[in-house]
Amino acid sequence: MGKQHHYAVAVEWTGNRGTGTSGYRKYGRDHRISADGNPDIPGSSDPSFLGDPARWNPEELLLASAAACHKLWYLHLCADAGVIVTAYRDEAIATMEEDKDSGGRFTSATLRPHVTIAAGSDAALAMRLHHDANRKCYVANSVNFPIHHEPVIETA
Repeated sequence: MGKQHHYAVAVEWTGNRGTGTSGYRKYGRDHRISADGNPDIPGSSDPSFLGDPARWNPEELLLASAAACHKLWYLHLCADAGVIVTAYRDEAIATMEEDKDSGGRFTSATLRPHVTIAAGSDAALAMRLHHDANRKCYVANSVNFPIHHEPVIETA
């Protein structure tokens, strides 16, 4: 077995409006996500589920986790391969479908990284490394929906 890593977070509900969960519309969906040494993340549910649109919802956090994991692996692989990345921005999207029986699930995600590489770096290799990053990404390997990629590589 490989090396294990353990993670711990706390999620504290902060949406009690005085009557707890006495009715579906009577409580707030707000919560705080925390971990030792990290800044808190203000969370809620998606606005379509009565959440606060000014706070992160779990679905956004899942997509952000997939995009960030891919980026971190991609930068690592580029550094190892001699591809010099000078900028990286991903405009990721995902689809979740509701289901009356099971609640719902993500059906797909698409990462759309726009990567700028230094002149002299191999653009074809930079493009191929997205495939390798997806294969190595811990989050992509842990979800049960496909994560597609639509990268754009630009040379500075």
